[in-house]
Amino acid sequence: MGDYVPAMYATVLSLLPPLVAIVMALITKEVFSSLILGVAVGSMLYANGNPVTAFNTMFFHEEGGLVSAITNPSHACILIFVVLLWTLVAVMNRSGAASAFGRHALRRVKSKEGAQIATILMGLIIFVDDGFNCLTVGSVMKPITDRYKVSRAKLAYIIDSTAAPICIIAPVSSWAAAVSYSVPESMNINGFEMFIKAIPYNMYALCTIVMLFTIVLLKFDYGPMKIHEDNAKNGDLFTSGQAPYEENDKVEVLNAKVSNLVIPIVLLIVTCIMGMLYTGGLFDGATVREALADTDAAKGMVIGSSITITVTFILYMVRKALKFKEFMGCLASGFRTVCEPMLILILAWNLSGINGLLGADVFIHNVVDSMASGLTIFLPAVIFAISIFLAFSTGTSWGTFSILIPIVCAVFSDNYEMLVISIAACLAGAVCGDHCSPISDTTIMSSAGAGSDHVNHTTTQLPYALTAAGVSFVGYILLGLFGYILGTSAALVATPITLVLMVVTLIVIKKKFGRGAVPARENSK
Repeated sequence: MGDYVPAMYATVLSLLPPLVAIVMALITKEVFSSLILGVAVGSMLYANGNPVTAFNTMFFHEEGGLVSAITNPSHACILIFVVLLWTLVAVMNRSGAASAFGRHALRRVKSKEGAQIATILMGLIIFVDDGFNCLTVGSVMKPITDRYKVSRAKLAYIIDSTAAPICIIAPVSSWAAAVSYSVPESMNINGFEMFIKAIPYNMYALCTIVMLFTIVLLKFDYGPMKIHEDNAKNGDLFTSGQAPYEENDKVEVLNAKVSNLVIPIVLLIVTCIMGMLYTGGLFDGATVREALADTDAAKGMVIGSSITITVTFILYMVRKALKFKEFMGCLASGFRTVCEPMLILILAWNLSGINGLLGADVFIHNVVDSMASGLTIFLPAVIFAISIFLAFSTGTSWGTFSILIPIVCAVFSDNYEMLVISIAACLAGAVCGDHCSPISDTTIMSSAGAGSDHVNHTTTQLPYALTAAGVSFVGYILLGLFGYILGTSAALVATPITLVLMVVTLIVIKKKFGRGAVPARENSK
């Protein structure tokens, strides 16, 4: 089927499968059937209505089928990493280390706002990979945010907003490597250097971080999130009445050591970074920059998590924090906990593969290419909007900027400053669309990390993400204008104006729609 081209290839209908999945998820509040329906619709379009061909495509196509989604080396590494990470979480919970850390942190965190700020700061620190960030921050901070009645939907939003938005502006991350790969070699531009220069222009990431702190410090919420936060004040952290992705492995051990949690997490960060550098060839003579540009992030995460699990086993055995049988039992416990999010991930990959077979990337490429001429200063804002739509529809930010960056490079090959601004717009839009999409792996893992119902997380986060997106869109219009007028000084003017506009917008929203949250009582359960 290598030469086979479906009738709907690279047409607007190539975007129908993800849109069906997204709309159905929002209507039914159920993810599995929505993803399966999206895959089925895409398979039927690819098969031109032939049900037998559609069935084979859905399950067995070598590029877009369910089997290939599981056996893809990068996907397999991510699944292994998720299992190992949740095994580590189960081990820390079972040993009492997580509870000990919670007790230690509670002596310093004195309010609901403090619990949220602490979660944000932890998310800022763990910048290596968005999936790693989601699962680690969630598992560590849940006891603290639960204590001060922060809803799981709000926790999921904070986690999601300090995952991809942080990784896209962190030089030492798997995202930096992905962006470096996306810059065409024919441009004779160092991809990693381009990533660094795009950081001050990444309006969505910067606006999201400013928005996080502003909402917490102003003590207000709006939209569906406000309902969840009001329910949390009355003791219902989930609103849906369920506690998904939870295992009752957390135990209270009076003499448990906080270092039994701190050492594995610090080790995990260090070994994941070293694993990424190793897969990039650092120990074969490559420089750090070259290693980051050539890294296999998923493989590096597996290396890091494997080393961390091994060292943690030795540490716990020496300290008698757990018995051997208990430690081994945590492997099964961790796997059980992540079965549901892993299934969602696999189906999301399946849908993305089917979308690729329908030529959705080619359709978007043609749209952008046809719009490029004559847009001049408005092109960064247009690229930002198109990038949001593509990432939202496909659930992949990496796939989005890998499609759009070569187009941007071709359009602005003779204007370096506008090239940097437009690439930043592409990256920002990809993160924004990924942030909003219910079929994004980062969104899925944020739900899992926070123990929040996935649809609850998606619906409560969307108004916040769209607010930051609207301000960012204005920011890219300003950047396009100042880029032509001021050149390299554009960010010095446009970025501060945009961030101030973000704060002002939130103040206006608070006055019009938001009502201050009632602070959680001290020492309340």
